[in-house]
Amino acid sequence: MEQMIGELLTDTISRIVEVEQECMGAVRKRVDNLTKPPGSLGDLEEMVIRLAGIQRTEKPVMDKKAVVVMCGDHGVVEEGVSAFPSEVTGLMMGNFTRGKAAINVFSRRMGAEVIVVDVGSRAQRLSGVRDEKIKAGTKNMAQGPAMTRDEVVRAIEAGIAIVKELSEQGYKAVALGDMGIGNTTPSAALTAAVTGRPVDELTGKGTGIDEMKRRAKADIIERSLSVNGIGKQWRSLLEPIDVLARVGGLEIAGLVGVTLGAAAHRMAVIVDGVIAGAAALLAYEICPQVISYMFASHLSEEPAHEAALAYLELSPVLHLRMRLGEGSGAVLMFPLLEASIAMLNEMATFDELGL
Repeated sequence: MEQMIGELLTDTISRIVEVEQECMGAVRKRVDNLTKPPGSLGDLEEMVIRLAGIQRTEKPVMDKKAVVVMCGDHGVVEEGVSAFPSEVTGLMMGNFTRGKAAINVFSRRMGAEVIVVDVGSRAQRLSGVRDEKIKAGTKNMAQGPAMTRDEVVRAIEAGIAIVKELSEQGYKAVALGDMGIGNTTPSAALTAAVTGRPVDELTGKGTGIDEMKRRAKADIIERSLSVNGIGKQWRSLLEPIDVLARVGGLEIAGLVGVTLGAAAHRMAVIVDGVIAGAAALLAYEICPQVISYMFASHLSEEPAHEAALAYLELSPVLHLRMRLGEGSGAVLMFPLLEASIAMLNEMATFDELGL
């Protein structure tokens, strides 16, 4: 079953190690001694403890952070799975470059850099968008593989390369963003394949389709899994990269690369909604150690997202009934991570009070 993968991907996986337990222990000891009842600040306490382990320091920082918005189109849109045509992907990419999308508005408030990457759209080249295009959209996964294995590896490695640059520039955290009309369909397919949950249970309304179209969408996902030979026992026959190639998307593969690359470079990964959740699942299947670097930001209204987070045993901090994508929920978690660091650095301890 084992096949060759790209040199950059192989090297990146080899660099992903467990977070530093000694630093986490030291920070936990200080957090427990802060002037509050132990555990009374809940998730904020666990955030800064894990950041210490990720960064391998007792003084974690969050001074530079980014959201990488991977963009790609999907051949399965021709099956009628979306309320919008594929052309909207390119229109939204232009909206990102003008700073007028939700992710731009939120990121400005949060002090996060927005990096828009075209890894697989049908749009023409746009100024302000990083061109890493593997090809102009995937094939229709309901009729056969969406991509080749080589295309998936190249998309993953594009994500890795971007995060390597961010790390060299001093960034400490990256949020997973996406844009691609139709991409809730491959996300649900990937989530069904990995978690084993029923397809109908995981299929949401995406961009706003009605119930009849939602049921048809579930049928298309079932057909896609069947046509591509992805059953409950796929792990005995296929690797995660093969599953991603058959029923995934180029922007999802790009986000897999961002996730793996961030872990290799000791950066926190902030998981957004259902598309980012599917990418997190595949990154975990490729390299389980990556889980220690992930933070779940919010719980999407898309049902596959809850299934992905449950499988990964990640608890979302925010419950805002969001389902936009773009990384819009993930960047909202940055202030909470910063608050957790401020708590560690600025609160007094009982020892300092003489107790």
